[in-house]
Amino acid sequence: MRLNELSDNPGARKPKKRLGRGIGSGLGKTSGKGHKGQRARSGIAVNAFEGGQMPIYRRLPKRGFKNVNRRDYAEINLDRLQDAIDRGSLDAGATIDAEALVKGGVLRRALDGVRLLGRGELKQAVTIEVAGASKGAVEGVEKAGGKVVIPGAAASNEAPAAGEG
Repeated sequence: MRLNELSDNPGARKPKKRLGRGIGSGLGKTSGKGHKGQRARSGIAVNAFEGGQMPIYRRLPKRGFKNVNRRDYAEINLDRLQDAIDRGSLDAGATIDAEALVKGGVLRRALDGVRLLGRGELKQAVTIEVAGASKGAVEGVEKAGGKVVIPGAAASNEAPAAGEG
């Protein structure tokens, strides 16, 4: 192979449109832009413009509130925790926390903390340290003989209210 034999793959380069080159070209006269109007001009900015009418995003009322400081928790259910223990990704003897869950491949990232949910059941006693847990999850862990530790909460294993997580 020589430098003068190099070429693109067939169809890799399209010839540019030659506009305004007569009727026979198919792109003569108005060059494919139709007749007059904002869209026929160059530099148009039509996004959400409704021709002088009040745009829909201004006609409709604003609703709700978006809290920019809202915490986003990574959620994990008891059945996924048990699967990870069965696979050997997590050590049931050690304290299971966000770092262990990420390292074991159970969660991709811990976000603002991990919240334990109650679907499924555990077969062995484990100590879990999480940012929050539902009442059902705490009951499920305690039924198996383990305990849930929530660092920010008081001495009891009270889970944060539903609105907080």
